[in-house]
Amino acid sequence: MKPNGPILVRAQKTLMIEAAAVHDQIKHLDRGFVTGVELIAACRGRTVVMGLGKSGIVGRKIASTMSSVGIPAVFLHPSESLHGDIGMLMPADVVILLSYTGETAEIKKVIPMIKRMEISVIVMTGRPAARVWCDADAVVNTRINKEACPYNLAPTASTTAMLAMGDALALCASEQKGFKKEHFAQFHPSGGLGKRLTLRVGSLMRHGKDNPMVSDTATVNEALLVMTKTRLGATSVVNTAGKLVGFFTDGDLRRKLQDDPQLLGRPMTAVMTKNPRTITDDLLAVEAAKILKKHKCDNIPVVNKQGKPIGIVDEQDLMSEGVV
Repeated sequence: MKPNGPILVRAQKTLMIEAAAVHDQIKHLDRGFVTGVELIAACRGRTVVMGLGKSGIVGRKIASTMSSVGIPAVFLHPSESLHGDIGMLMPADVVILLSYTGETAEIKKVIPMIKRMEISVIVMTGRPAARVWCDADAVVNTRINKEACPYNLAPTASTTAMLAMGDALALCASEQKGFKKEHFAQFHPSGGLGKRLTLRVGSLMRHGKDNPMVSDTATVNEALLVMTKTRLGATSVVNTAGKLVGFFTDGDLRRKLQDDPQLLGRPMTAVMTKNPRTITDDLLAVEAAKILKKHKCDNIPVVNKQGKPIGIVDEQDLMSEGVV
């Protein structure tokens, strides 16, 4: 079936309008935005995000993003706040109100209540000059030229722009608070992100009987038996003191066998890669993956401070853990 032309044209227009709306927010980065960031960064309580309808959905995502980057944040529904939930607010909090027009009845009612509690209010709106915002401490302009909706009615480009500006607020405030990659790991202990930030080589390397090792006096044939047993296609080579002196892979075998029919009887010292690359068990797994990729190898030995091989990391182990 051929692609439907009108469908693709509408999709292209939608994406172009929304992309332009986000790009246009750059010119709205003024003192109001800076003040908003400063209020969030200095907040000793929580950042409470409020919005109704589509703005509420965007608000939930903004609150979630802030929580991910070290800013304690929650979402509070404006309607529920008018029926008792406003009691969750505390003087140390800061409130972000999302309303493109400022005409939402619940928003109009809740602002005076928040200000009476002496809580700072940040507004994200497409109408920054609206009278309803006169008591706000910071107004973040998210105005757009038009919605992606063909009738310029359904909130589309406006919510996309508001979402992007919310990300900008969150990331700027997070940076002001000194948030680091290490802190991010604390909030994402599980899943792919957590593993990339916390998983270390020692937790996934093959060790013990699964760590292939042979003496430097062993023959290639003896090394092959060890490599086959562990199914890794590589082995560390150690001297009498147990220190790593070489590394041998099935790739080495294929390359050298073409030139030396007697290879299987050769000692490892004659065929191994001397002074091979190594890593330590405290290295982040994601860094180990970068090393393997850079040097185009499938596995790498892990050594301790004495230079003795304590394990081996295989690319397949990294893949199975979702690190690469």
